[in-house]
Amino acid sequence: MKSGSLPARLNALLQRDYYNNVLLPLIEKAKKGKVVLLYLDGSHFVMGGDFLGYIYGTVRRYVKTFSGRKRYSVLGVLNFVTKKITTISTVEYISAVEVCELLRKVAIEYVGKPVHIVLDNARYQKCAAVISLAKELGIVLEYLPAYSPNLNAIERVWKYVKSRLRSKYYDQFDAFKKTIDSIIEDSDKGSKKIMDLLIGERVQVFDNLISINDNTFVANGASLS
Repeated sequence: MKSGSLPARLNALLQRDYYNNVLLPLIEKAKKGKVVLLYLDGSHFVMGGDFLGYIYGTVRRYVKTFSGRKRYSVLGVLNFVTKKITTISTVEYISAVEVCELLRKVAIEYVGKPVHIVLDNARYQKCAAVISLAKELGIVLEYLPAYSPNLNAIERVWKYVKSRLRSKYYDQFDAFKKTIDSIIEDSDKGSKKIMDLLIGERVQVFDNLISINDNTFVANGASLS
C-alpha cells in the first residue's frame, strides 16, 4: 500500500476551481504560445542535512554526513512549455529582495511576451513591493489557494533535484552548490525528457477523496484493501 501526505488545511473545492478556471486555461494558452506560463517557488538545500536515499539489499549501508550545516537557497521559475528554469540563489534566506530580482530577470528574458507566474502566498512573495514591481513590469501574478503545493509544478522539480543529491557525501560547499546548479541548468537540455514526464497538464487535486477515518482518505473508486 502506498501512502502520501495531505495538507491538513487545504480546501479541495478551491483547488479544483483554481485548476479549472485559472491554471488549465493558462496551460492551453501557453501550449499555443499565447502566454508564457511560469511556476515560481524557492527551495532550501542544506549540506549536512538528510539527503540519504534507499538502496534495497540485505545489508544496511551508511553514508558519511558533513560536519556542520550550510544552506543554499534557490528561488526559481519553471517554464511550463520549455522546462527551462531561471533562478536567483543565495546562502541566506529568501526574501522579497530575491523575488524582485527574479521578476526583473524574468522581464528581461521574456521581454515583449505576456507572462503569468503561478506562486504561493508566502509573505515575501505576496507583499506590496513584489506586487507593485510585477505590475510595473507587466507580469501577472497568479496566487494559488492556500496550502496548495500540489498545484505548483516546480515543487516536483525540487523533489527531483533532492533525489539526485542522495547517497553521496559532499565535503565541499562549492561542490554541493555546483551540483545543484548543474542539475537545474540541465532541466531543458539533457533532462528535458524527465522534466516532460514530471511536468504536465495533470495535477493532484483532492476533491475526489473519501474518508476511511478521521485522518485517512483514499481516492474515490480506489481499493480499500
